[in-house]
Amino acid sequence: MEGQIREIEQKSIKEINEAKNLKELNDLRVKYLGKKGELTTILRGMGGLTPEERPKIGSLVNVVKANLEKIIQERETKYQEEELNKKLEEETIDITLPSTKTKRGSKHPINRVIEEIEDLFVSMGYDVEVGPELETDEFCFERLNLPKGHPARDMQDSFYITNEYLLRTQTSAVQARTMLANEEKTPIRMICAGKTYRREDDATHSHQFGQVEGLVIDKKENNVSLADLKGTLEIFVRKLIGENLSLRFRPSYFPFTEPSYEVDVTCFKCGGKGCPLCKQTGWIEILGAGIVHPNVLKMNGYDPEKFGGFAFGTGLDRLAMFKYGITDMRYLYTNDVRFLKQFDRKD
Repeated sequence: MEGQIREIEQKSIKEINEAKNLKELNDLRVKYLGKKGELTTILRGMGGLTPEERPKIGSLVNVVKANLEKIIQERETKYQEEELNKKLEEETIDITLPSTKTKRGSKHPINRVIEEIEDLFVSMGYDVEVGPELETDEFCFERLNLPKGHPARDMQDSFYITNEYLLRTQTSAVQARTMLANEEKTPIRMICAGKTYRREDDATHSHQFGQVEGLVIDKKENNVSLADLKGTLEIFVRKLIGENLSLRFRPSYFPFTEPSYEVDVTCFKCGGKGCPLCKQTGWIEILGAGIVHPNVLKMNGYDPEKFGGFAFGTGLDRLAMFKYGITDMRYLYTNDVRFLKQFDRKD
């Protein structure tokens, strides 16, 4: 049996050295060292040997197996290196070639405007508040001095889900929620930006648009006045649209403020000289504002004899159009990558 083992060893070494690739090496490993390999078969036949021969034959088989494993491993390592070098040579990358540019996403211009507004007002000591888009009639209208049957509701005849719930028509509802939640009646300085919804029938308005609202409430002894409102809006408009703009306040009507004002800015395109954009007036209407109505204060837990303040609101879509020179509001909602990606360069 010893001669048979030596013969298998010589034969296997010869075949291993002649193997041309990794597959042939693996086949030889199975042939000689596998569970049904020739050396394993010899070990299984050791039952017919004398007790003196078994240790000697068993030791010899183990030595031969270890030797064959070593030779196969060395040849395997050699072939693996050769294959790797060949692959590296065939797949060489020319690093001097221009790279393929990966398309990057881009923030939407309305989101850019929201972030800029929030950063500005936070730096002025304001809090950023949020509220539900599915709002109750109570907070959307009644707590803002718009009781049922009020004629001003006609302009906001909107999307009712039930008799009580509707898609909010204005972010002013968040002002009412903020005042009511402030049980300690501490001063309030807040803004809220988000989506609003109204039923619109003409081609110049959208049923969905963005709004940002601001609210300041403080004790009357601190003299929060129209002058503070004007100064705040000047900082806001000049920071967002242009440093050289002027503001004009025109008396108006809003149920939740008294007195109320429409606020215009000088046309950023013609500088106030008159052009088609401003309809030759030199002014562009940009937002509404006013002193918080006593009824709104009272309904939301504040004593109008002790507290006062101002509120303002404007459309985010219009601000984005003014800031970036967008000529058609529909561009904001088409999700066209060609339109969106240009704002990275503008900012």
